[in-house]
Amino acid sequence: MEIHTDSTHKTVIHPTAIVNCGAELDRGVEVGPFCFIDAHVKIGAGTKIGPRVTLEGYTTLGRNNQIFTGAVIGSLTQDKKYKGGKTYLRIGDNNSIREYCTLNPGTLEGTETVIGNGNLLMAYAHIAHDCIVGDETVIANNGTLAGHCVVEDKAIIGGLSGVHQFVTIGKLSIVGGCSKVTSNVPPFMMVDGHPAKAYGLNGVGMERNHVPGEERSYLKKAFKIIFRSGLALKNAIHKIEESIPQTPAIVILLEFLKKSDHGICK
Repeated sequence: MEIHTDSTHKTVIHPTAIVNCGAELDRGVEVGPFCFIDAHVKIGAGTKIGPRVTLEGYTTLGRNNQIFTGAVIGSLTQDKKYKGGKTYLRIGDNNSIREYCTLNPGTLEGTETVIGNGNLLMAYAHIAHDCIVGDETVIANNGTLAGHCVVEDKAIIGGLSGVHQFVTIGKLSIVGGCSKVTSNVPPFMMVDGHPAKAYGLNGVGMERNHVPGEERSYLKKAFKIIFRSGLALKNAIHKIEESIPQTPAIVILLEFLKKSDHGICK
């Protein structure tokens, strides 16, 4: 076990914790009672690990994360295609991972699951193999991502929601609680239901994140073209490009729609 410390930022390991000799703990890390930390785990400075947390595999955590009771991080993928080999889980800085969350690494040799910075994963949230989660997202209690999902920056997924494999949740969108998400959720949109359908713009989220009023009005027009005009998606994209100024938010929306081979919520 490699521990980096100094007189003002001591690393503290509870005597009941098991920390493998190959693990790397930076300065100021705190490890609570009855934790298990595997040989290839790397933990950044200032990270606090609560009781009974398990950190396994080739898992790297950045700085100032807080891991709460019972979380299992880096355990083997649940994908039946896994045939052994090194797969990775990389977690950034300033994340809050609440009680009993489960986070898996990639499936095939060399693949990885990546979680960015400043995210809140509430109790029992699950992030499966090969997912990419951006920055400042929220996945509420029992929210579940299947394999190969993408959650873009500042998106919110409501509690008890399930996201189908290969689905992307767009920037600053919100998924209502108990939803079944089987298609991509465009940026700035609000979806809900079983299966999830688009109901409008995430107005509260955009206001909180200081999206200008003019941008919101353009997005409202784009929403009507996509979901209310009856146009096929390809034609809706063309009409947005022709009729709405190409502001930053509209560009983000158009780029997302053009890449949505998986389809979007109706």
